[in-house]
Formats: sequence, structure tokens, C-alpha cells
Amino acid sequence: MIRGSCMCRGVQYAYGGEFGTITVCHCSDCRKAQGSATVIAAPVDAASFQWLCGQELISEYESSPGKKRAFCSRCGSPLYSRKDDLPGVLRLRMGTIDTPTQAKPVAHIFATGLPAWAEMDDELPRYAGLEPQR
Repeated sequence: MIRGSCMCRGVQYAYGGEFGTITVCHCSDCRKAQGSATVIAAPVDAASFQWLCGQELISEYESSPGKKRAFCSRCGSPLYSRKDDLPGVLRLRMGTIDTPTQAKPVAHIFATGLPAWAEMDDELPRYAGLEPQR
């Protein structure tokens, strides 16, 4: 069982399922939402996800039609994103996980047109948009 939380620990969760394909996203929306060069996120099964506390602190922002980004309204930590057309899937922000895990990203997505300060220095595949299987 994986456990995680926001920075103030007001929102806490447990997840008992598998991670989907973990990617490093460089799109401008993710850079703005995270305040950094990337977000590392994994699709998770919403049915295997449990809020332990603080669900009332979660706020969602519709960043594009049908896509919501969730964050803690107290500390601002990004928690997940979700799409209306994929109701059983959350894209969990890996930085919120408190439990050690061996899960790793497999690719960079939206990896073109990055600012100079967002240099990538690993050997993961790079895609101009989403990874081919999505």
C-alpha cells in the first residue's frame, strides 16, 4: 500500500493498485501548474485510491475543457489531474508519495521547445507530444 500527502499533510491518501505508465511532462500547462520544468505523474485506478483525511481541502481547477488539476487549498501542493472522459483514472503527482517505491518514469512527453533552463540529462525516450501508446 502506497501512502502520500500534500506538503502541510492536511490531505493524506492511500493507494493499493498498480501505477500506469509514468511520464515526465514538459508541457507549458504542467510547467505553470508545478512551478518547475516538469511534472512526473502516473495514472492510477481511482477505485483503488482512498482519501485518509483532508478531502475537503482539495480544490480543482479546470485548466482546459474537461481536464481538472487538483491541489491542496491550504498549502498549494499539486495532487493529481483528471479528465472527465476518463472517470476511473487519476494522474497522481509522484512527488506527493511518502512511501518508498521503485517506480520510475519511462519517457519525457511534450519535450520540444523547452526553455534553456529545463535541460534534460537522462536517456529516456523523448516525444513531441504524448507517448505513442496513449
